[in-house]
Amino acid sequence: MAGQILAGIRVLELGQLIAGPFAAKTLADFGAQVVKIEPPGLGDPLRKWRLLQEGTSVWWEAQSRNKQSVCVDLRQEEGQDIIRTLAAQADVLIENFRPGTMEKWGLSWETLHALNPRLIMLRVSGYGQTGPKAREPGFAAIGEAMAGLRYLNGEPGRAPVRAGLSLGDTIAGLHGALGVLLALYQRDARGGVGQVIDAALYESLFNLTESLLPEYTAFGAVREPAGASLPGIAPSNAYPCQDGYVLIAGNGDAIYQRLMSCIGRDDLGRDPALAHNDGRAARVAEIDAAIGAWTSQRSIDAVLDAMREAGVPSGRIYSVADIARDPHYRARNAIAEIQGASGVRVEMPAVFPLLSDNPGAIRERAPTLGEHTDAVLAEAGLTEAQRAQLRARGVIA
Repeated sequence: MAGQILAGIRVLELGQLIAGPFAAKTLADFGAQVVKIEPPGLGDPLRKWRLLQEGTSVWWEAQSRNKQSVCVDLRQEEGQDIIRTLAAQADVLIENFRPGTMEKWGLSWETLHALNPRLIMLRVSGYGQTGPKAREPGFAAIGEAMAGLRYLNGEPGRAPVRAGLSLGDTIAGLHGALGVLLALYQRDARGGVGQVIDAALYESLFNLTESLLPEYTAFGAVREPAGASLPGIAPSNAYPCQDGYVLIAGNGDAIYQRLMSCIGRDDLGRDPALAHNDGRAARVAEIDAAIGAWTSQRSIDAVLDAMREAGVPSGRIYSVADIARDPHYRARNAIAEIQGASGVRVEMPAVFPLLSDNPGAIRERAPTLGEHTDAVLAEAGLTEAQRAQLRARGVIA
């Protein structure tokens, strides 16, 4: 097995919470050395978000694996000098502050690029680095709304809902990581120099909206909330069972015929008007009613067994408890287990995607606050006396 693809790539992470750090986590999982800069005191606020174990968020353990923690006060000039020193030796710098913040600290792209022409800078923000909304604060929830996602989520006639996850942040983080890989390829394989990746939360989500805008510009069609169904693609919905709901996606032409045969509705399966998706979409209420009438008389397990036998895609709606005990997750090693700094066992998603020859790996647990400050700064050239002076003035911790 070959080594990890990004081994030797040095990443300086200045972001907090989710989007920028998620991009850095993705790079770290495939071998990059990620030095995470945290403010002295409490560090990244994610350390205290949601459920805590021995005083530290278990989310932090998943988000910050494979990283080193260095405490630097970026509000002080000497702290900014440290960042310039580290950036001069880095391949990638990641930040997700409000646009203008890095410039205020003397850490603009122009400054850093002059110090290190090979540096790649990933800038993640709510609305991007330019445009009329650039300087406004933007969290994932607002990006999801601006991208059209919130409008679609929910039941018709009811208030929009959100997924119980920060999708805007993580999806922007993935776009940012992709941008970094493209920029590294351009720099190293094609003799280029570093460049800026401008990743906006709302644009990263907008990129996932499929035919939403083409349908509006071509037909004036505004897609509306549709609950659990998938508008215009039929049948695909959540159907009631005796003990809950089951998802069935019978929207392929041959799959649809097998589904109708399975539920004893060959009349619908053989109807020429329903042979293709456009015809089924026009009569989706009739088809969904037929499927629901059949599933409602059976348990989830009975429905899934029948669908599996018929070769129809279907699935249980998993809670995290279902995920934790599912044998398929375990068979594919999709759940990783580490021991946190407190010594307590933590399970988390493993490294994805799976590469056959250069797989990613969880090499190190998430760091304690400032755990690597001395080691990283010593490697960057700061003497023990210099570090002691900086620590005495509260610049590092």
